[in-house]
Amino acid sequence: MYYDPIKKSLGEVFNRTPWLRQLFYHLLDLLLLRTWHVHRELRQWSKGRTGEALNILDAGSGYGQYTYWLSGLSRKWQILAVDVKDDQVADSNRFFRQIGRTNAQFAVQDLVLYQQPNSFDLALSVDVMEHILEDVEVFRNIHASLKDGGMLLISTPSDQGGSDVHSDGETSFIEEHVRDGYNIHEIQQKLRTAGFERIEAQYSYGEPGQVSWRLSMKYPILMLGKSRLFFLLLPFYYLLTFPFCLLLNWFDANSKHESGTGLIVKAWK
Repeated sequence: MYYDPIKKSLGEVFNRTPWLRQLFYHLLDLLLLRTWHVHRELRQWSKGRTGEALNILDAGSGYGQYTYWLSGLSRKWQILAVDVKDDQVADSNRFFRQIGRTNAQFAVQDLVLYQQPNSFDLALSVDVMEHILEDVEVFRNIHASLKDGGMLLISTPSDQGGSDVHSDGETSFIEEHVRDGYNIHEIQQKLRTAGFERIEAQYSYGEPGQVSWRLSMKYPILMLGKSRLFFLLLPFYYLLTFPFCLLLNWFDANSKHESGTGLIVKAWK
């Protein structure tokens, strides 16, 4: 199924006022397991750096929830958030101006073409690379855009059932994906080809995370794909499932996984 129309509908609901959008961000932080893993890595990276004037690239910013979170950690950090969708970029710029977050700017850019040499201390790519066919070109552009010692943090589906694909005969749950997931060695090799030398990769979405993902994301998306009337039922659905999903997310984010449907990858220039 196509996920973008559902995301657009959600955006229209929560973009009505700044406080609704902030509520939306907080809900995403709790519900989306990838956010738990990404925030953990960002907290580790940010230790001792909140007083420094740093430049950050949010490569494929989407709703802007990671830029929002990072811009709140330090006002000394300057964040450039880029995305190919004009409407999301315009909405995000308007929202950030409304709440006075002047250390973040959104711009329309194609990651396959975008490069700003030696400019960023950190680049973030969360659930983006599975949408881009020319992934090595993107990795090369990000490598060139990082300063020496800069880090790229990636969250993406793995080939161990990412995109809810578990066999050769299945198709991706999200039809916008151009690949079902990365092999853990494949993505490391592609990053080396792009110029990165030090790379660390680990699985996310182990067994607890996979159950949480189905409850918190897959089933609600399937329901909304059938009818927008399910928007009315969502609060009651999450009232029942939300506590269980939080517990599962905590276990997944605080465990090491021999395999998983997601990958967290860090690469340094």
